[in-house]
Amino acid sequence: MRCVLGFDGGGTKTDCVLAVESSDLRVRAQAGPSNPFRVGFGTALASLRETAHTALGGVHANAVDVAAVCAGLGGVGQPADAEKMRALLSVEFPQATIRICTDLDLLLAGTPPGPTIIVLAGTGSAAIGRGANGETQRVGGHGPMISDEGSAYDIGRRAVMAAQREYDRAGKDTELGQRILREMGSVQWPELRKRIQSAPDEVFPRLFSVVAALADNGDQSAQAILRTSAFKLASIAATLAERLRLTENKFSLFKTGGMIGRSKYLDSQLHERLRVTLPNAQAMSLEISPADAAANIALELLRSAKSGAQPK
Repeated sequence: MRCVLGFDGGGTKTDCVLAVESSDLRVRAQAGPSNPFRVGFGTALASLRETAHTALGGVHANAVDVAAVCAGLGGVGQPADAEKMRALLSVEFPQATIRICTDLDLLLAGTPPGPTIIVLAGTGSAAIGRGANGETQRVGGHGPMISDEGSAYDIGRRAVMAAQREYDRAGKDTELGQRILREMGSVQWPELRKRIQSAPDEVFPRLFSVVAALADNGDQSAQAILRTSAFKLASIAATLAERLRLTENKFSLFKTGGMIGRSKYLDSQLHERLRVTLPNAQAMSLEISPADAAANIALELLRSAKSGAQPK
C-alpha cells in the first residue's frame, strides 16, 4: 500500500493526515509542537514521527510505504532550516519525495484562487496573502522576540505583566492573577517567574485560555488584553492588504489558528476591528484543514513523480 503524509505543525501542536493512493481514505493524528524555531529540531521531529506512526498504524502501513510527504511547519522560513528538516524527514521516510514549506504556505494552498488574506492567530501570529496578480506576501510570523503581535504568546505575556503589576500595587492577587497561578499548578509568583525565564513557550501560550474565559465572563482586565490583541491582529492584516494593494478592491478574508473560536469576546472584537480596518474584505471560512491541504500537495508530488512531470 502506497500512501502520503501531510503535516501541519506549529508551536502548540502537530496535525497529520495520511492519504492512501487511489483511495478516498484519510487517517488523522495529532501530537505536540513541531516548530523547530520554538522547540528545536529534535522535539519537532519527535512530534512528526509520533503523528506519522499513529496514522500509519491506522492502515497497517510502515514508513517505507510512504511515497510522498508535505510538511508545512512554523519556524522553517529560512532555507537552511527547511533543508535541515527535509534531510531529517528523508531519513524517516526513505522512499518518499519530500516537500517542506511553512504553515502559512499551507493555509494559502487551502483557499480558492483570487485575492486573499489569511490572518493566523495561534501560539504566534502572522498574515499571508495573495494579490490580484497572484503575488504572495506575508507579514509577521518571525517569533516572539520581534513579532507575534496579538498572539496567544503575546496575550499570556501581557496577562502576567498585568497581574504581577496589580499584585505589586495592592499586595494581593486579582482574579486574573489567581487564575494564572492556578493554571500553572498553584505556584507562587517567584516560581512562575523562574519557569518563564527557563521556558516561556510553556507558560505564555497556555494562559490564553485563562484570559479568554475571564473575558467571556466580563472581567474588564482580560477584556482589555483581548481588545488590544484584536487591534494588533487587524493591524497585521491591514499592513498586508496595503502591500498587496488590496485596500480598494474586494478580496477574501480568512481567520484561523488556535485562538479563533475559543473566546466569544475575542471573536467579536476581531470581527469588528477587521470590518472597520478592511471594509472591502469578504469574510470566509477555510474549506479544508491545513493538514488536508498538505496531504493534497503530497498526493500531487506522488502523481508528478509517477508521470515524470515537475510538481507545481
